Amino acid sequence: MLLSSIRRKFARGVWPIRTLSSNAEMKEFLDYLDSLKNFEKSGVPRGAGTDSDEGFDLGRMRRLMERFGNPHTKFKAVHIAGTKGKGSTAAFISNILRTEGYSVGCYTSPHILTIRERILLGRSGHPVSAKLLNDLFHRIKQELEQAMKEENGCISHFEVFTAMAYILFADENVDIAVIEAGLGGARDATNIISSSGLAAAVITTVDEEHLAALGGSLETIAMAKAGIIKQGCPLVLGGPFVPHIERIIRDKAATMESPVVSAYDTRNRFTVKSCSILNGRPCQICDIVIQVGQDLKMSCKLHDVKLKMLGDHQLQNAATATCVALCLRNLGWSISEESIRSGLEHTHLLGRSQFLSSEEAEVLGLTGATVLLDGAHTKESAKALMNTIKTAFPKARLVFVVAMASDKDHVGFAREILSGGHVETVLLTEAAIAGGGTRTTPASLLKDSWIKASDELGIEIFPDGMAEYDELINEEQVGSESNLVDGMTILSTESSLKSCLGAANKILTRRGEEEKGVIVFTGSLHIAASVLASLAG
Repeated sequence: MLLSSIRRKFARGVWPIRTLSSNAEMKEFLDYLDSLKNFEKSGVPRGAGTDSDEGFDLGRMRRLMERFGNPHTKFKAVHIAGTKGKGSTAAFISNILRTEGYSVGCYTSPHILTIRERILLGRSGHPVSAKLLNDLFHRIKQELEQAMKEENGCISHFEVFTAMAYILFADENVDIAVIEAGLGGARDATNIISSSGLAAAVITTVDEEHLAALGGSLETIAMAKAGIIKQGCPLVLGGPFVPHIERIIRDKAATMESPVVSAYDTRNRFTVKSCSILNGRPCQICDIVIQVGQDLKMSCKLHDVKLKMLGDHQLQNAATATCVALCLRNLGWSISEESIRSGLEHTHLLGRSQFLSSEEAEVLGLTGATVLLDGAHTKESAKALMNTIKTAFPKARLVFVVAMASDKDHVGFAREILSGGHVETVLLTEAAIAGGGTRTTPASLLKDSWIKASDELGIEIFPDGMAEYDELINEEQVGSESNLVDGMTILSTESSLKSCLGAANKILTRRGEEEKGVIVFTGSLHIAASVLASLAG
C-alpha cells in the first residue's frame, strides 16, 4: 500500500515529473539525442572549454541558431557560470521572478530523472512537457539533419538541446530566461547571447574542477568563466574568490565596461541563525542583508528567511540570487522584497540538500532514518555538506553511500567527509554517469582512495567492510558495539543500490530504535537519481 501511494504521488506531480511514461512518449527524440556526441557521458576533451584553437566551435552553435531564426535574440537572459552553485542559484532566481509574476524560462543541467527537468517554462516552473518537446523535435528534425551534414556530424547532444531550449523560450514568449552554462563559459554552447540580450551575467564560484578541459589552472578556469561577461552588462559575483582570481574576473569586467556587484561586499551580511523543522523537513532560518554602494546602488533587508536548501553554501547561493534580483530591479524590472523572500523560501531541487519524507524512507527499507540526497562531488562541496550535517544533526550517527565519476578528486572528497566528523559507515558503490558506464568509477578504486584518505588523517577503519564488522561484533558477544568498534569507520564496497540499502539498515538498527541516524547519498547527482528512480517505480 505504501509503495503504491508513493508512486501515485509521483504520478500526481507531488514529485515533479512522470518519468517513465514521459520518456516512453519521447522515445524517437531520445534515441536521436543518444546518437549524438554526449560529453557528459564520454568526458570533455582537453582544452574544449578554453577560448583557444582547442575550444568548442561557438561558430557552429551560431550557425545552428541562425538556421532557426536566432531565437536567442527574442528574450532577455540572466547567464550563470561557475564551478559550483549554478543550478541552485538559477533555481533561486527563477523562483523570485515567477513569484513576481513573470513568465520565466530556465535552462540547467544535468537532470536527475528525465531530460525534461532541464527546461522549465512559464509561470508554473514545471518542466517542459513531453508533447512540447516531441512537437518541436518533429518540427525541426529535417533542419537538424541538414545542419548535421553541413557540420560533418559535429553537432553535439548539448548543442541540440540548448538550441531547442532557446527555440521554446522564444515560442513561449517568456519575459526572461535564466540560463546555466554547461562548461566554463567562453566557448559554452549557451554563450551566444549578445550584450543587447543579456540582463546580467553571474559567476558563482571558481574552483579546480574540469581542469584539463578548462586550461589546466585556476587562472584559465577564471578566464573561461569570465567569457560570459558582455559589453556594458552588469556582472554579479558570488564567491568567495581567491583574491587574484577575483582580480582576473574584475579586470575582464572593466575592459567590458560592466558594473560589478559582489555578494561578498563587506557591507553585505548573510547568516544562518538556527535550524528548524518545516512541514516535516529541516530548514534553516537566515538573515540576508544586502547593502551595495559602488558600481550600482541597491539594498535589501530580509530577516528570518526560511530556506529549504540547507548549508552555508546554499545561503551563499541565495544571497547571490538576491543580488541578481536587486540588479534587475535597478535595471527597471519590478521585483519586491516580498517576492525575493517568497522565491527563496519556496526553492528546492531534486538531489541538492534534498530530504526524503518518512514515508519515502520507509519504502527504501530505512524506517525511522533521516535520508539526505546531495550531489556533492568536489572536495569543496563535500566540506559544505559536512558543515550542513553538523549544523542540522550535530549528534547523528552517519552512514554515507557514495558513487562518483572517474574525473573527480576521490581522495580529496573522502578526506573532507572523514575529517568533518565521525562517520560510522561508508558504503561505496557505482552509478551510471549520464546514463552510461564510461565515466563510472569502480567501487574497488573508490575504496583505495578512502583508505588513502583515512591513512592521511589517522582514522581507523574496517577496510574489509561488513563481513569484518560482523565478525568482530559476534566475537564480542554483547548486545551493542564494544569500545573496539566505537570510533572506527566501516568501509564497504557494495554491488548495487539495493545492497547499500540493506547494509545501511543493518548498521542503523544495530543499536535500537532510539538511535536512528542519517543516511547520506552523495558523490554525484547520479546516485541521488538512482534513489529517486527506485521510488518512482
